[in-house]
Formats: sequence, C-alpha cells, structure tokens
Amino acid sequence: MGNFGLQKWIQPVIAALPSKRKLGLAFILLLIFLIVATPLFNRWMYPLDYEEQILYSSDATGADPFLVMAVIRVESKFNPDVESHAGAQGLMQLTPNTVDWVVERGRFSPAFKESVRDPAINIHMGSWYLSGLMKEFQGNQVATIAAYNAGPGNVQKWLKEGRWDGTRRNLNQIPYGETRHYVQRVMFFHDKYRSLYSHLVKKRETYTLPQ
Repeated sequence: MGNFGLQKWIQPVIAALPSKRKLGLAFILLLIFLIVATPLFNRWMYPLDYEEQILYSSDATGADPFLVMAVIRVESKFNPDVESHAGAQGLMQLTPNTVDWVVERGRFSPAFKESVRDPAINIHMGSWYLSGLMKEFQGNQVATIAAYNAGPGNVQKWLKEGRWDGTRRNLNQIPYGETRHYVQRVMFFHDKYRSLYSHLVKKRETYTLPQ
C-alpha cells in the first residue's frame, strides 16, 4: 500500500520531466553559460583599471605587471585619491620617504614629487620600486611584497636573524601581523590577476630591473 502511494506521487513528476533530448540540450546550454559567465563574473569581481599605465611602466622597469596590479588592488582598490594616516599617496600608496628615495635613486625628475597622485607617475615610481626590491631580494617575490609593506630594512633583518625564511609557506614567522596579512592578500590577488589578464602581457621568463 505504501509503495503504491509513493508511485502515485512519483509517476506524475516523471511524466512532467522533459525528454532526454531536451535535458541534454539544457545541460549543454548550462555548460556554455557557465563557461562564458564565469570569466565575466571573475573580471567583475577583480576589475582592472589603468591598464595601459601598468603595462607601460612594468615593461619599462621590468616589474611583474600582475604584482603591480595586485599591490594597487590591496593598497588603494584603484582609487588614486586615497591617502593613508602615514601620508602614503596614490594608487600604490607611496610614502614621502619612498618617493624621495625613488626619485633620487631612479634619477626621476624632482617634479614627480609634486605629482605623486597622478596615476601614471604613481604607477611608474611604484613599479620601479617593486622592481628594485625584487632585485634586492634576489627574485624572492614573497620577500619583496613583505618589504613593500614593512620596509626592506626590516625584512633583511628578519632574514638575516633567521626569524623568517622568506617563504610563502612560513608566512606565520613574519613578526608583523599586518605584514603577514598584507603578503597573503597581495599573493592572492597576484594569482587572480595573472589568471584573468595574462592575455594582456607578453610572456617573459622573469621580471627584473633592466641594467
């Protein structure tokens, strides 16, 4: 009796289902939608602004363009008008001391100091700085990101004293909680931007400061 009652409810449901051919077509359409929609959704979640300036400066300085994108996303979310309590300005949140150092070492025009909020100038100086850090830390991208946040002097000290081995696996060794979190975020966005926008960039084996 119980089985008969169950069949009574199930049979109309089965009868209402579309044919196997229609189900197959619907499944194919769903797959096509997911394939098309997922990249669009991801690019909406991880937008890219100032593309031309980033690609130009990365190419000119040897910086990893995806690292520049990730740093901008974490530092300012592509808002050029952001200023921190420490006086860091622009898309890549360059502090006054960093700007002075970059202008002097990079032999940029002193006028850059007055235009640090300009997206093109900010990206160019920030890219040059990132590339220099990458060279200083012998291509160690994780240490470079940590140095961008905590300063190269601190990171060199941690590495020299053995407090951190400079690897992504042992980020928990980094003494500053803010820097640990910063490195995790930048690495996450670096991977995302590289997967979404790699078609924009000519393939290079490494990113280093031009000699």
